[in-house]
Amino acid sequence: MVGALRALGAQIEPSPGEGPFGDDWIITPPAPFAGGSEIDCGQAGTVMRFVAPLAGFAHGDVRLTAHETALHRPMGELIRALRDIGLDIDDGGHWSLPFVVRGHGHVRGGEVHMDASRSSQFVSGLLLAAPRFDVGLHLIHTGERLPSLPHIEMTIEALAHRGVHVERPAPNEWIVAPGAVRAKDVTIEPDLSNAAPFLAAAMIAGGSVTIAGWPAHSTQPGALLGDLLHRAGARVARRGGAFTVTRTAPLRGFDVDLSAAGELAPTIVGLAALADGPSNITGIGHIRLHETDRIRALVDGLNELGGEASELPDGIRVVPRPLHGGLWKSHHDHRMATTGALLGLSVPGIKIDDLSVTAKTLPQFEQLWNSMLAGSSAAPSAPE
Repeated sequence: MVGALRALGAQIEPSPGEGPFGDDWIITPPAPFAGGSEIDCGQAGTVMRFVAPLAGFAHGDVRLTAHETALHRPMGELIRALRDIGLDIDDGGHWSLPFVVRGHGHVRGGEVHMDASRSSQFVSGLLLAAPRFDVGLHLIHTGERLPSLPHIEMTIEALAHRGVHVERPAPNEWIVAPGAVRAKDVTIEPDLSNAAPFLAAAMIAGGSVTIAGWPAHSTQPGALLGDLLHRAGARVARRGGAFTVTRTAPLRGFDVDLSAAGELAPTIVGLAALADGPSNITGIGHIRLHETDRIRALVDGLNELGGEASELPDGIRVVPRPLHGGLWKSHHDHRMATTGALLGLSVPGIKIDDLSVTAKTLPQFEQLWNSMLAGSSAAPSAPE
């Protein structure tokens, strides 16, 4: 994201930070937005969906591409919507990356109808750019379902903190008037979904796991972890910004609709494979379109280790069976890799084919995982 914004003319400079996580960043918006560049979105859906609308503000062409494993990710509905509000996009008729945005220095905006059932990022990307559109934005979601609603609430909250009001005249409808976006000093809260496999580890290995710096209020889907893990048999406690999960009962199977938090599905499926009864995880049909088809990858991965998992129209059914060691395929997907690490706490001989993919969202994953295990005298060995 930093590389993409710099390519559009933003200045992003590190500044010594006081916190434990390294430097702060000082960000100066582009004036004007620059064209004539190529942006590599890597494997990041947020980059391709958030930057594409911004490219319309550029003076000149901006080519967006991605890692070969991410070129399949859905972009057609967003491309259609961007054209409807005035962007000039040359995609060669493929409705996918790579494509060229022929920036004209401004974006008209206006009313647009869009089916965002494949990704809430389509909505967030448009809302974030909408205040800079000539006439603002009136966005209407036309699909039957809208996944990951907490991410849209997070977007609206971020805009509100910067003086941008988002009207909600009806469910799945948003209006943003044109206007200024206020500069703001902000502390970004930690990515709670990245905490999921660590907290779930307590449910498998026993003992407790504590995450420091847990926000008192959050619109992140990861904030649902407390309720989810409690339903699976955990005691959940929050004290002074510390969030602790302790296993107090056998790991229980349960049915859950994860439409609001599909990114937690790999962790919950991993727990379900080791529970005392069947689980049905539904509302996650959209995770077929992430770094990999996560539903297929999770089902195949568990079955190859001796488990019993099957695909549902919008989810996975897991019936616990004794698992054995074997190769766990990451499929270039960070959340698949962390699920393999989780299973490895209980099943000897699991080998993850590529743990380095966790660096996409948590470069310190392996170090933090080993530190967590070393914190308990009874901790099992880390998976390979």
